Amino acid sequence: MSLPHALLTSLLEKSSSGYELARRFERSIGYFWKATHQQIYRELGRMEAQGWIAANSADEAPQSRTKVYRVLDAGRQSLREWAAEPSDPAELREDLMIKLRAEAVIGPLGLEHEVERRHALHRDRLAEYQAIEARDFSHRPLTREDTLRHLILKCGIRLEEAQIAWSVEALVTLRRLGSVTGRGAT
Repeated sequence: MSLPHALLTSLLEKSSSGYELARRFERSIGYFWKATHQQIYRELGRMEAQGWIAANSADEAPQSRTKVYRVLDAGRQSLREWAAEPSDPAELREDLMIKLRAEAVIGPLGLEHEVERRHALHRDRLAEYQAIEARDFSHRPLTREDTLRHLILKCGIRLEEAQIAWSVEALVTLRRLGSVTGRGAT
């Protein structure tokens, strides 16, 4: 994913200062695309130099030195072009899969504890997503914008449900293999 395009999307939702944008980013887009405050501020500078965004002028907010960014036509056009380009699904890059491969060739490594820890993290994230769903999407008719945001949230919910189901299967398998060979943690 392109960080500038994620930022353009967020700014189109609401013009913001860099700080506000970083905070909002953590609570929305940050669930599926991570960026540090430093990366966001650096990218805002690049996007402003490219003419994609502009900050308020001093006469718009003379009492404040805080810049509030808004998307310009060039930024909107760049986002349209980027969104129209085909993109491949992200490839799985997960160190636990390598650890499991290592366990396959060198024997039990006691990975059950790590799988249990991750299982708990996925349960917590699922509960967080379900709370967001109940709070934001269950009490009123949804606009087009809200319907699409809900669709994104449903993807997160299903991914967490799949991770939980997989971790249960992994624990059963690791425990069974550990007891069959007489090695490993139970």
